[in-house]
Amino acid sequence: MIEFRYTGDALWARMERAVQRVEERLTKTVKILEDANIPYAVVGGFAVRAWVAQVDEAAVRTTRDVDILVRPEDLDAVIAAMTSNGFYHRQTAGLDMLLEDPDASARDAVHLMLCGEMVRADDIEPNPDIEPQQRTNDFRTLRLEALVRMKLNSHRRKDQVHLLDMISLGIIDQTWVARFPTALGNRLQALLDDPNG
Repeated sequence: MIEFRYTGDALWARMERAVQRVEERLTKTVKILEDANIPYAVVGGFAVRAWVAQVDEAAVRTTRDVDILVRPEDLDAVIAAMTSNGFYHRQTAGLDMLLEDPDASARDAVHLMLCGEMVRADDIEPNPDIEPQQRTNDFRTLRLEALVRMKLNSHRRKDQVHLLDMISLGIIDQTWVARFPTALGNRLQALLDDPNG
């Protein structure tokens, strides 16, 4: 049974520090990749945050890790650049990740995803390329349609939540179903039909 030990300022500090650490990890990763001139796109929760923030900052969710999409031919260069800047490379279940501490949890990692490859055996289609991109002042991410497609393909609970956030804000709607292959379109239609699932 968990004990409720932190309250007041100590509790606020722990919650704020958790968010700050992930944001610092993203900033550090982006700087390393850009300094090394390695093409990349931020995907996952940070990419969703960037798009959601365009409509309603109150709907922005925190995220616990950093997901970076790179091309397979750049993987070795990414690992070399990151490890030469203090990160540690680990491969678990076929997934490459980079950690700031060799004993850190996978929750505290930079996860590398590869263009043109499946993340899991039951994925419907491979990851997209990093181009075309959407550039923010701070990082590069995917265009909205490619990001939505990745979320539909992955379709874990957190991906569904991200999609439901975008639906609730009108970022994606019924007209988007036809943009995707049938299997992905059906997943989007199910979320549109029953957003409270």
